[in-house]
Amino acid sequence: MNAFLSLFFWVACVILLAVLYLVMLVLLVFTFPFDPQRKILHRQCFWWSSAVIGLNPFWKVHVTGLEHIDPKRTYVIVANHQSLADIVVLYQIWAQFKWVAKESLFSIPFLGWCLGLCKHISLKRKDRGSIRDVYREAIRYIRSGMSVLFFPEGTRSETEGMNPFQNGAFKLAISEKVPVLPIAVSGTRNAIPKGDWVMKSTIHCTLTVLEPIETACMEHSDFPGLSESVRSRITEKLTQSF
Repeated sequence: MNAFLSLFFWVACVILLAVLYLVMLVLLVFTFPFDPQRKILHRQCFWWSSAVIGLNPFWKVHVTGLEHIDPKRTYVIVANHQSLADIVVLYQIWAQFKWVAKESLFSIPFLGWCLGLCKHISLKRKDRGSIRDVYREAIRYIRSGMSVLFFPEGTRSETEGMNPFQNGAFKLAISEKVPVLPIAVSGTRNAIPKGDWVMKSTIHCTLTVLEPIETACMEHSDFPGLSESVRSRITEKLTQSF
């Protein structure tokens, strides 16, 4: 039964991604002249995320803290990273943002094509030139009123703990004087089984939007403290979830 339900889910995921891509392509034709940030295309990912979660009999997702998101404000959004399922779950905040995502994701059929259509930010790891380009693009988005979402661990954590945080997101928030919006994601580590396509048990995932941290009065030298404060808050919330 688990194998049958898992097969149904993966087939449904491929179909949903294909439908999402086709919907985005059609909408792009009509919205290209007046929606340069592709906000309308981004909104299509909300129903896609809800459909993927709703069709998976093994995923139970609980979201809290949405009251901390002010749609009129621009944020540097920071989340911990456990698996590819984070991408699906994080759309449940129903907010406009641009991902900073590794370059390889953009080459995945349908998923990567959708990322490209929405003009998310591609990062080539360990490439200083790419890191500088990401920083410049993120600044451009933030100054135009678009939030940017970072996984400051850089890569998925292999344990229940988090990897050390990289500093770029926090330097950016301070330099642009925008608040950091921390998000704690728990349970997604086992949402997609490693080396297997069969899901064997129900996974309870929680997404908690924490209170924003203002940076208006911070100096550049404050970024280590900001990074540690955000990491501590996310760690505390993850500990409560275990």
